[in-house]
Amino acid sequence: MSASLTTLRLEADAAALAALARQWNVTEVRSLKAELQIARWKKDGVRVKGRVMADLVQECVVTLEPVESHLDEPVEATFVPDGSKLARALTAETAEMVLDPDGPDAPDIFVGDTIDIGQTVAEHAAMAIDPYPKKPGAAFPGHIESTEKDDKRPNPFAALKDWKKD
Repeated sequence: MSASLTTLRLEADAAALAALARQWNVTEVRSLKAELQIARWKKDGVRVKGRVMADLVQECVVTLEPVESHLDEPVEATFVPDGSKLARALTAETAEMVLDPDGPDAPDIFVGDTIDIGQTVAEHAAMAIDPYPKKPGAAFPGHIESTEKDDKRPNPFAALKDWKKD
């Protein structure tokens, strides 16, 4: 990988869109595009940054009618070759993996000299899909929303309020 920044634009073809619709369990994926910048990371790693955009159709969880969705999500991933010391984040004492929930994701490992950027784009798009799409205005018939009063726990001393002191 050269030290200079490389810009990459991807667009899924009809066969890939159909395969993604099956994989994501949605009615249709109309488009999937990505605009990425790829650069060397540290000595032997690769960093990918950019955006993924997708248009898809899902079934409403209430009415089962089609719901159109547009995704526009950031993509950020780091890759290191198999065997790189950058891929190993283990502590020596316990051999447990060190994870920082607020820090960046651990680098992905690639084997050989190629990285499947399309897979990374598909994964980031899949994570942005609404798992429970609902058509605007759709409601469950007969569904009653609870109120704050309903959710309040009863006072355990309420039964004692009518007792009189002698």
